[in-house]
Amino acid sequence: MLLDKIYALDINDNIESPFVMKVSFNKLLAQYERLINADNHFIAANAKRVLKIADDNPVLRDGFSDTNLFKQYETEIEGILQDSFSPLLTNNEIKTATIPFHNFIFNASERFKSILKTAGKDFDLQIKNMPEDQTYIIACTIILNFCYGFNLNFKRPFFYEIPDANGIMRYYKILYNADFIEIIPKKDTPKITQEDYDELLDNFENIELWKSKFPPSSYDFKGFIISNIFDVTDDQSISNIKSTLIGEDKRKDENFMEDFHEIFRSLLGLKDIKVGFSIYNKDEDTFERVYGVGMSSYLLDKLETAQCTDALCNWSYNRLLKENKYFSISDVNKIYESGKSCAPHIKVLHSQGIQSAIFAPIANDDGLMGILEIVSEQSKVLNSINANKLIDVMPFIISAVERSKSEEENLIEAIIQQECTSIHTSVHWRFEKEARNFIKDQLNGLEPNFNKIAFDGVYPLYGQIDIKGSSEARNTATQKDLTLQLNQIKDIVLEACKLENLPIYEQYTFQIEKYLKDLKTNFQVDSEQRISGFIKEEIEPILKHLLTIETLKVKIDEYFNSIDGQTNAIYHYRKQYDDTISTINREMASLLDQKQVEAQAMYPHYFERYKTDGVEHNMYIGESITKEDSFNPIYLYNLRLWQMQVMCEMENTYYQMQIQSKFPVQLDVASMILVFSQPLSISFRMDEKQFDVDGTYNARYEIVKKRVDKAFIKGTNERVTQKGKITIVYSQKEDEREYLRYVRFLQSKNYLDTDVEIVELEDLQAVTGLKAIRVSVLYHRSDNDKSYYTYDDLMKEISS
Repeated sequence: MLLDKIYALDINDNIESPFVMKVSFNKLLAQYERLINADNHFIAANAKRVLKIADDNPVLRDGFSDTNLFKQYETEIEGILQDSFSPLLTNNEIKTATIPFHNFIFNASERFKSILKTAGKDFDLQIKNMPEDQTYIIACTIILNFCYGFNLNFKRPFFYEIPDANGIMRYYKILYNADFIEIIPKKDTPKITQEDYDELLDNFENIELWKSKFPPSSYDFKGFIISNIFDVTDDQSISNIKSTLIGEDKRKDENFMEDFHEIFRSLLGLKDIKVGFSIYNKDEDTFERVYGVGMSSYLLDKLETAQCTDALCNWSYNRLLKENKYFSISDVNKIYESGKSCAPHIKVLHSQGIQSAIFAPIANDDGLMGILEIVSEQSKVLNSINANKLIDVMPFIISAVERSKSEEENLIEAIIQQECTSIHTSVHWRFEKEARNFIKDQLNGLEPNFNKIAFDGVYPLYGQIDIKGSSEARNTATQKDLTLQLNQIKDIVLEACKLENLPIYEQYTFQIEKYLKDLKTNFQVDSEQRISGFIKEEIEPILKHLLTIETLKVKIDEYFNSIDGQTNAIYHYRKQYDDTISTINREMASLLDQKQVEAQAMYPHYFERYKTDGVEHNMYIGESITKEDSFNPIYLYNLRLWQMQVMCEMENTYYQMQIQSKFPVQLDVASMILVFSQPLSISFRMDEKQFDVDGTYNARYEIVKKRVDKAFIKGTNERVTQKGKITIVYSQKEDEREYLRYVRFLQSKNYLDTDVEIVELEDLQAVTGLKAIRVSVLYHRSDNDKSYYTYDDLMKEISS
């Protein structure tokens, strides 16, 4: 019986192949010819019956490709294939008769027909893992085996995916019996030599080469294939679980959980089930939600986390956490309505409309790692019997969770390193080298030692964009907040004095007024601490006492509501200041980080930056860092010029933010670059988790770096760093000439103004002879603004 739709009159139409195909039963009939003389007369008679059909219909032996003949000889074909498709087993066996590389079936068992009928009229039967673009080459490999005796093992398992009556996808493995085929080279077909074979072995994907060795339609194919098909849904479901769990970034994949649901539906043969997970936190004895697209936990429902003892009853707690065994609830509603159990997991399942569930522990030798949750909105479909099917899949889920936990720990460690103790990519190779040596010593039974990480002969570059007057701005904000807080307290105490004429209230008023006066005229370093201590130790107990007086309660409540929970004080103006500083630092650091990507692409170098009242950065460049014989002073000069240009851009970005955002606290910035011409050595300080300079002479660089921005111009009280200007500090005449060249270049690009000055600095401790180039920065109102402005022009814009 013909099962497939026929779109062509000939089975060779619209197919490029080395084969010219004909369906023929010649080799099958040859088997019957040997059975004519069998001792068993029933077997001999049956053989004569089959051969009589063939003798009466020669085309069945000779072969045909006309698709119309399948219908014409339908009864005869069934007669010839009667033994292969036994009527006694037809409702049990899943079997078809086909031709290769065609989704074309011309005889099938009743069981197979029933499976297709259940799948529905619109179901399109396809071999799922048949590589269509490789069928020509696969046909050639068959020829190599059949005609030339080359033993090429190209067998791959092929499958059908066919839904059942409930819409559950079932998997069927196809095993081919090719005993009844003949492959015959046509006249003038090129023969394959050993040399040809050797060439083909290394060129599987070179289709043109294969076609040159096996031209289209150069071999006659006669015969047919019997496909024995087996339901391997359970095995394939387990395999699919393995494959699904192996994939990376599963939590980001929108299809991951839906695929996972489908796999478990196939495994359990149930359509309406869902799968969830919860992670076990051993340290806190809690269940936690697994984060990811489509991830759910039916044990937690809407909670992010829950104590295990709050999520489970005593029995289920011991079952999962102590015994590491699964349990099922086949009828949630029945247990819930009986009132016999007030188990938390029963309540949470019932609230979600879940009627049956299986909870399986994901546990290894170290204990519980999480819970696999399978649920259904139908009662009894999940139970202790089908829960046994999980035995075969749990090892793979456990392995995946172990790997996921390891990956998460590595990710956490990477984030900690990135955010807290970052190792810059330029020097990571050196740390990796020492780590490998450390592991090697451990494996060889030696005492492992992480050797010193040092780089010699590197050139330092240091720069900072400092917020000018930050201390004064902070003090001003503190004064305003304390004044506001003391005045609120004073109003309450004065009101209390009217209600209760106690001398102590007058004394507190006097003390408050004294503090208010000191804030205006004599603000000291310890003023904030003294006032805060006074409020906490003396005023707050009084205010809590006064809360009992109804007429004061509203004012006192307003006061406490205005107090910040973290600072335990009014935190209004200081918050404005802190937010401004935080925003400036964040934006400046972000811009510097973006620009660093470009600089690293020019030539690799070590870079670190950190936030204070502004943003500072260190860079080191040299042969020992790049570990390649490629360093040239040109890369140092390039980095110095890049640094100047970027600091001008950072100044511009800051003042553009001032114009656009109107910060609540108006602050200025000043930029400085420190030039140090001599190469030095740096080493990684394990205790401080950062690089520092090595040696006494090199330490001079660190001394200058920490003190120079506070230095005065010689013979004056003027700081060397000034708002609106970039300052370049140096000690060598060669450095002066070099940086003046950079200044002239940046002037030509309208980064810098023309007011260049060279000044001498006062002597610092153990450091003398420092000089500085100062020049004003030119500004733009926005990135697209081609005009440029001086600092004074910009201040007028900001204050307008």
